[in-house]
Amino acid sequence: MNFEYSDKVKDLIARVTEFMDLYVYPVEAEMHKQVELDPWSTPPLMEDLKAKAKAQGLWNLFLPLSYGKYSAGLTNLEYAPLAEIMGKVLWAPEVFNCAAPDTGNMEVLAKYGNETQKKQWLEPLLEGNIRSAFAMTEPDVASSDATNIELSIVRDGDEYVINGRKFYISGACRKQCEIMIVMGKTDPENSNRYIQQSQVLVPMKTPGVTVVRPMKVFGYDDAPEGHAEVVFDNVRVPVDNIIMGEGKGFEIAQGRLGPGRIHHCMRSIGAAQRALDLMCKRVSERIVFGQPMIKQQSIREDIAKSACQIEQARLMTLKAAQKMDTEGNKAAKDLIAMIKIVAPSMALDVIDRAIQCHGAAGVGQDTFLAHAWAAQRSLRLADGPDQVHMMQLGRDLVKKVAG
Repeated sequence: MNFEYSDKVKDLIARVTEFMDLYVYPVEAEMHKQVELDPWSTPPLMEDLKAKAKAQGLWNLFLPLSYGKYSAGLTNLEYAPLAEIMGKVLWAPEVFNCAAPDTGNMEVLAKYGNETQKKQWLEPLLEGNIRSAFAMTEPDVASSDATNIELSIVRDGDEYVINGRKFYISGACRKQCEIMIVMGKTDPENSNRYIQQSQVLVPMKTPGVTVVRPMKVFGYDDAPEGHAEVVFDNVRVPVDNIIMGEGKGFEIAQGRLGPGRIHHCMRSIGAAQRALDLMCKRVSERIVFGQPMIKQQSIREDIAKSACQIEQARLMTLKAAQKMDTEGNKAAKDLIAMIKIVAPSMALDVIDRAIQCHGAAGVGQDTFLAHAWAAQRSLRLADGPDQVHMMQLGRDLVKKVAG
């Protein structure tokens, strides 16, 4: 394994770091103020930052395959350090047009969409002109098993009629969200559970689409993106809105989630690294019992443990990314599962120690720590809960050894 970065990637690391230092960290408080003024709309400050990043060529860095003028054409391994840097601020990936769920939706459309779908929806997403959502999770079924999805997609002539309820649909609360990729069943009676599902494009303004409410995550509404509960009541869309054809929904979901999972892990490492940096600064400055906190042995141990955990997760993430690049996502599925199990829990450990070192300040709004902890805790459920990854990983590992 060779994790030495090319000059191109080293340059991008320096440029993204400088951008964050100059334009992102200094306006964190102002961004929160603008969101409070108009919670469900992209803040003007975000649009300004996006324009700056785009002008500097720091745009669509996530897209591994070159897509004309829209993509930097980086590999997963090359993107990893950039995503880590962005992960140090919860909303920073959007600045570079590298935020979920848009990233996954763009990858789906780039890989599976037809030319009309790409022109209508992918290109505006790649330009950063619109936002999107991915509607899979449902309140009434265990959605970590995608074959359980119950939303109904029934063909009626030249249209599909969609009925069902989704929740925790990230991005769907935002006014600028114009399109959803919706997963449901077109053939619920098929004996093969893995070809019952399909994915279809549903514009937000389609009659019958109702955003019921924003769902909260540990008390945070995560505006302006939000996590919506959405009802589909006799929603009609053209049959041309199907992605790749009927019965391809599960296949598309699997193709989408591999890169999405590792992108989350890359950002988790960034959040943990920032927490550790804040912890180091705090314990150097804070006086307890007549001396700086760093004089306490337990504090030194916490910092050492945190650094070890971060580096272990970082190396595992890079190994998974490299295998995805060289052998494909399917060949790397065990490593992707491992890092999805490891990274959020690692980040929770590190952030928790940082909160403890900050005392009361650590649980409030004056640092990023409390919100970062909530985000990482929810990530243990997003894109499949830990238990599902461990179940499948354990099964596959035994198969390799025992046959």
